[in-house]
Amino acid sequence: MPFERRWSNPPQFRNGITRGHKRLLVPIWDYARFVSVRIIALSTLKAFISRSTMYADAREPVMAWYRQVRGADWATPADVKRAIRSASILKDGRAVFNIAGNEYRIVVWNNYPYRVVYVRFIGTHRKYDRIDAQTI
Repeated sequence: MPFERRWSNPPQFRNGITRGHKRLLVPIWDYARFVSVRIIALSTLKAFISRSTMYADAREPVMAWYRQVRGADWATPADVKRAIRSASILKDGRAVFNIAGNEYRIVVWNNYPYRVVYVRFIGTHRKYDRIDAQTI
């Protein structure tokens, strides 16, 4: 009995489920809801910003977009549109974001069930016109 009391409430566990006379400890990751989006890859965004001095003005807007998306909880395309109204929703989980007053574009692929955002393209509006956002 002292052993059960001592270990029934470690920091990563809740009190648990009682089944008969045994108390089953349930890890926090089994019932907790993670509400942040994981962005793959920040290195792509940083590489674009440091690629040339002409993209230096994109640093603050891109990092602001990153912070906003990292704190989001997007389960559906409607959640994306609700959070960022200037976003364009495409087929197959793709979305296009206008950055820095529509001077730059970020194309992402969203894996909604796992809350993961993959950065597929970042570039100027002119370079975006040359790509196919559905296949990149």
